[in-house]
Amino acid sequence: MVWVGAEALSRKPKPRRDSTRKRRRWRPRGGLYDEQLTKDNKQFLDEVVQDKYDLSTVGFGTKFSPLKIDLIEPTVQWKQGMKRTGLIAKKIGAYPLWLKNGKKVSSTLLQVVDNEIVKYIPPEKFFPVKSKKPAIQIKNRCGCLVVGAENIDPQLVTKEYYNIFNDAGVTPKRILRRFIVSPEAALQPGTPLFATHFKPGEIVDIRGKTIDQGFQGVMKRWGFKGMPASHGVTKTHRRPGNIGSGGQKSRVMPGTKMPGHMGNRWRIIRGVQILRINTKYNVIWVLGHNIPGEINTYCYIYDTLLPRRQPTTAPNFPTYLPSITEESLPEELYADNVHSFADPTIEFKEEP
Repeated sequence: MVWVGAEALSRKPKPRRDSTRKRRRWRPRGGLYDEQLTKDNKQFLDEVVQDKYDLSTVGFGTKFSPLKIDLIEPTVQWKQGMKRTGLIAKKIGAYPLWLKNGKKVSSTLLQVVDNEIVKYIPPEKFFPVKSKKPAIQIKNRCGCLVVGAENIDPQLVTKEYYNIFNDAGVTPKRILRRFIVSPEAALQPGTPLFATHFKPGEIVDIRGKTIDQGFQGVMKRWGFKGMPASHGVTKTHRRPGNIGSGGQKSRVMPGTKMPGHMGNRWRIIRGVQILRINTKYNVIWVLGHNIPGEINTYCYIYDTLLPRRQPTTAPNFPTYLPSITEESLPEELYADNVHSFADPTIEFKEEP
């Protein structure tokens, strides 16, 4: 039993913390502040954004914003060697197609989502490479076009990021990408880009980021065979084996294939053929199912750089503009060797 003295009883208790004191506003990681807007205020802000930017066509980009200026009509004819801009597309799945000879092929669906020109950098101001060596004088210098994809709410971006698109008069974009172009292929900011920028049958290159696999061993990462499953092997069935060398070079050589992080790397697949294009939903079917990236990730499509697969006929240069073409395109466009689903699969001919 503890006896408490008179001095301890006479002490004044510590004042409690005032609950009405202003505390720091807590912000969840990756979230937004609760602005405590009323229903009327929220509706008013949505109307202002809707009047300034037409967000009713998110995903397809078939309408034009009233802020955009008149488009520049191309006056230069296409010549071999000219570079035009590319597209930013979202990988949405895989689907089989059939060729006219009856062969079944796999294809990947890429959707062009709200692609617009954000900025043009002329050749005089575009210097992509910075090195210690003196700059080499390059003939026929190229410019740069900044392309944006996927409209986002202007209220959810910073002021500095918003000013990039406010100067161009376009809706803020989630993805930005630079494409090196010839000066003849320059486009005005605000020009929309559609899937019909390409034609069925053209050859393109696709750049994307591979699926992140995490830390993996040598058998999955590099395709090693592994050790035998029996005959005296103890706890080394999936090991790489010897990684060093004898003699004077008694060390592990640089570049040795070893376990490590797999995936999440930028890769380019070249020489991919376009099989089919849907003009209503801006979807492109490309040959093969090995396009880098997983579903709902973005990739970049541009004309191929392979010298032997360069186009011989004129593409839509500098891009496809619906205001210039008089005839409207059909909803489905197929390559010459692809079977259309609207055509009959079997034809009967009368014997002579």
